[in-house]
Amino acid sequence: MIVAQQLANHFRAVYFSGSAWTNSSLKGILKDISWEEANQKVQDLNTILALVYHIHYYVRAQLKVFKEGILDARDMYSFDHPAIDSQEDWELFLTEIWKEGEAYAAYVEVLTNQQLQEDFVESQYGSYYRNIQGLIEHTNYHLGQIAIIKKLIKNSL
Repeated sequence: MIVAQQLANHFRAVYFSGSAWTNSSLKGILKDISWEEANQKVQDLNTILALVYHIHYYVRAQLKVFKEGILDARDMYSFDHPAIDSQEDWELFLTEIWKEGEAYAAYVEVLTNQQLQEDFVESQYGSYYRNIQGLIEHTNYHLGQIAIIKKLIKNSL
């Protein structure tokens, strides 16, 4: 059970509080981003909104596997974010991802070592452990992109 708790803590750190390694989190990076900044295009980079949606798309997909045993995510849809046309839309969007993020961590932390070794839906996707750890790495990767885009936006004001 300790491995699952460590994975859940690592996920919570990257999503909500920052870790000793990176000292940054998705929630921390986004705390002072407005809906306009989330939508702002910088050169040919993805928007912050697109990256946040992309990160959370896979959290939501894995959460569905935990709840229903169904994997129906498709990479081609992972950037198809909703329109965010106001600060209220942005805040509602963030509230939903924080809620689902905490639900995700709650599912992870109670997995047994046996479950972590089991196939994630099908053997072609590897184990639960591999998918959870991969999701954490994926989040950190895009978190770095968001941090850079945020600096570019804030410095251009």
